[in-house]
Amino acid sequence: MKILIFNWQDIKSPLGGGAEVHLHEIFKHIASFGHQVKLVSYRYKNSLEAEVIDGIEVERYGSRNMFNFWVPYLYWKKYRKEEFDIVIDDINKIPFYTPLYVKKPLLAISHHFFGKSIFNQAGLLSGLYVVFAEKLIDFIYKKTNFVVVSESTLSEFLERGFDKKRFSIVENAISQEDFPMKVGEKLEDPTVAYFGRLKKYKSVQQLLLAFAKVTERIPNAKLFILGRGDYQEELERLAKELNIFEQTTFFGYVSEEDKKRILSQVHCVANTSIKEGWGITNIEANACGSCVISANVPGLRDSVKDGLSGMLYEYGNIDELSDLIYKVFTDKDLQKKLSEGAVQWAEQFSWKNSAKKMLKVCEEMIK
Repeated sequence: MKILIFNWQDIKSPLGGGAEVHLHEIFKHIASFGHQVKLVSYRYKNSLEAEVIDGIEVERYGSRNMFNFWVPYLYWKKYRKEEFDIVIDDINKIPFYTPLYVKKPLLAISHHFFGKSIFNQAGLLSGLYVVFAEKLIDFIYKKTNFVVVSESTLSEFLERGFDKKRFSIVENAISQEDFPMKVGEKLEDPTVAYFGRLKKYKSVQQLLLAFAKVTERIPNAKLFILGRGDYQEELERLAKELNIFEQTTFFGYVSEEDKKRILSQVHCVANTSIKEGWGITNIEANACGSCVISANVPGLRDSVKDGLSGMLYEYGNIDELSDLIYKVFTDKDLQKKLSEGAVQWAEQFSWKNSAKKMLKVCEEMIK
């Protein structure tokens, strides 16, 4: 097959996240199966106009703010003439509205709707722009086939009046061979970690507030923050206000090897985001033998098996989050059970299997 993909960002983009990992890992496997995969995304600083990454042909055009206007122009002037078998529209925040101009078999990928949660990250005008753009999905993509990453995302579409028959679920996963897939030796001091982008909607301040309460009972507890983003300065300020800055380490960007080493050593990981499509970071933590304490919100509740790979808390309930961290720190039997369960849960997810599911959806659409 010849497959054309439109996504705002490619895997090398400094602003990429779980959606880009999902796309790249699945389609690099599909490319390895012998299919031609071309990804079109925006240009960022120091990026090449074109390159091949893991078998995927990447072509970059325009700026981040204008890329959605480039897509219909590029398709009409160039890509519609190249006889692709199927076009993939990976929807991230602002859609490309491909059903209006793509007449080839078209498959959309969606991780989640931002909805009102966008206002936790963006200002009023930007937030309204995203909400309006997402609302148009209800009309323009009504007859489009979709791949979603979780039952939670599927439920969102059904609530908006979409036909369930047009949907398939292809889960996020991990490259199991790249992870320990066992419980490792933990640090001497009880330690909880967050890893991911430091964005306002990720609500990492909830973890800092909860950790401050934990230190009142366990003074030698430690907090590791792995990742970078525009909310880091605010989080550092809050850590100082809460008098936990000395117990908190902001690692910034970490390599894959350091990430796996640290995640294997901590006693648990916390995920405080207000909303996600899935929560691939939860599975990565599990694959390192660490349980996840996660907000019980769409997407995250799909990637945490409550009582097996971790525990869920009510989003915004700082006392409950604090108590769950404290339980993992102090109840060795519970910690052992959840750590072993975390590995057991992670064993169910592999990118190769997800790629096969995606490929089957594409083949059925082309037929």
